[in-house]
Amino acid sequence: MQTKQSVAQLRVRVGCDFEYEASEIRPAVFLVRPEPYGAQRVVEERWETGPVTAFHDYNDLYGNVCRRLIMPPGRFTVHYDALVDLPDETDPVGLGAIQHRVEDLPDDALIFTLPSRYCLSDTLFDRTWELFGDTRPGWSCVQAICDWVHDHLTFQYGSSDPATTAVDVLEQGRGVCRDYAHLAITFCRAMNIPARYAFGYIPDIDVPPPYTEMDFCAWFEAYLGGRWWAFDPRNNTPRKGRITIARGRDALDVAMVTVYGPARLGKMTVWADKVANDERITG
Repeated sequence: MQTKQSVAQLRVRVGCDFEYEASEIRPAVFLVRPEPYGAQRVVEERWETGPVTAFHDYNDLYGNVCRRLIMPPGRFTVHYDALVDLPDETDPVGLGAIQHRVEDLPDDALIFTLPSRYCLSDTLFDRTWELFGDTRPGWSCVQAICDWVHDHLTFQYGSSDPATTAVDVLEQGRGVCRDYAHLAITFCRAMNIPARYAFGYIPDIDVPPPYTEMDFCAWFEAYLGGRWWAFDPRNNTPRKGRITIARGRDALDVAMVTVYGPARLGKMTVWADKVANDERITG
C-alpha cells in the first residue's frame, strides 16, 4: 500500500514596523497578519504598540483578519513579527486549467468579474479584446496577460498614487506591483475571467541577484479549472514562500493601514526571510 509523502515545510519570518505621528486620537485598522487559512500556518506571532493601546481583531467582508485600534496623540509605533510555516514549493502551475463559462461560475466568483475602483474593465473592454481576443481561453490567456503587463510596464517607485487606476497605468506605462496587478486583473475581468487582488510577503528565495529592498508585495489570483491560482505579473515567474495577508476586489479593499484622520507616516519597514525550521521569536 502506498502512503502519501509529506511535503517538506519552509519557515519564513515576516513582519513590519510602522511609525506614525498624529495630533489627536486616530482610529486605525491594520491588515498585516498572514491569513490563518489554507496551507500556510502562523506558528508564532508578536504584536507590540508604543504606547500600549486598546485593540480587537475582526474579519472583514472577504474574511481577512484585521486589527482595529486607537492611535493616541503624538508618536505611535506598531511592530508585528511572525513565523509562518508553508510547503517548500513554488507557486503551483496549471497549464491545462480551463476558463469557465460565466453561467458555470460559482456565485461568490461573480463579483470578481465586475469593474471596481481601480480595475475599470468596462473602460478597457475594447482594448483588452484587441490584445487578447485571439488567445486560447484558460491558463494560456491569463499567462498571456501577465506576459504583456510584465513586458509593457516599467517598475518605478513613486510613479502612482492612491488615485491611480489601471487605465492610468496603461497610459503611463509604469507603476509598482499593485499597478501591475490592477492592470492584469482589469484585462482578465474584461475577458470574463474572475480575478481578485492579493497582497502579502514574498521572501527572496531561489531568486538571482540583484535583490530589491523588501516591501509588501501585490499579485492577483484568477479562477480557472475550479480553483484560484496565483499570478504575479510584476515578477512573472513562480515564487517560493509566497505568504498571503489579504484578498479583495482591488487594493482599496485591502489597505494595509487605514487611519481615520490626518496622521504622518514617519517610517515603514518590512521583512520576509527564510529561517531555520526551529527558529523562534525571542527578545
